[in-house]
Amino acid sequence: MGAVTAFDCEAPRPLPGGARNALTIQAPADRMRELKRELTKKRRFASDASHELRTAVAGLRAELEEAGLHPGETDLGDLVVRALRDVDRLDAIITDLRAIAEMESGPPPTPQRVDLAELVRDEVARRSDRIAVRLRLEAGLTVQAVPIRIGRLLTNLLDNAQRHARRLVEVRLSGDGGHAELTVADDGDGIAPSERERIFQRFTRLEPARRLDRSGSGLGLAIARDIARAHLGSLRAEEADTGGAGFVLRLPLAGPRTQEGKT
Repeated sequence: MGAVTAFDCEAPRPLPGGARNALTIQAPADRMRELKRELTKKRRFASDASHELRTAVAGLRAELEEAGLHPGETDLGDLVVRALRDVDRLDAIITDLRAIAEMESGPPPTPQRVDLAELVRDEVARRSDRIAVRLRLEAGLTVQAVPIRIGRLLTNLLDNAQRHARRLVEVRLSGDGGHAELTVADDGDGIAPSERERIFQRFTRLEPARRLDRSGSGLGLAIARDIARAHLGSLRAEEADTGGAGFVLRLPLAGPRTQEGKT
């Protein structure tokens, strides 16, 4: 029996007219549904952002109006503290909204080779935290990343850990196959398994977080996960061996350099 060549194969038969029309109609229909879902998502986000901003402004207005109505009964020092807390919340929301807008508009910045251990040390060194951060970092783990965005991700995780920790915040970095795994852990109360996905939704703040810090925006963890996914990585919450919450970032390791110094 001779070898089979491409010319021996029967050419694909054209689809019947009805099937062709169905495919032609289906593609735009699928695209239209996708656009509607995206539009609904953006409208919901705009509504949520507007609600959060109005809430912070309303709180500030109520405090100032109350002071204006009863100036003799107002503790000026207490008023200033509460007003500044509301201003901090507004500032946090606006800063995070700007970060989201930058990530969702225009082409992303060009990634570069980043030594994760060096980046962690630099980010921790510039902070002034109530609890010193303990570092356990494996050297030599390099990823392709936008440094400022990975720095923002780490900052958000450290801010969250400092908010909940009692006496310990720890950052661990190690290699796991073809990935770098970075964990930010604390010794706080932790996160219930049923809440470990919900906390990554925008404007979600669990009651313990509200109690510990009223100035948060509810966007920090959502932004951190968006950054992880933009770098082809993942971010999850789990129970830490320190007893509290652990946030685990996984990023693909960069390949070896070529002779020109590029991957």
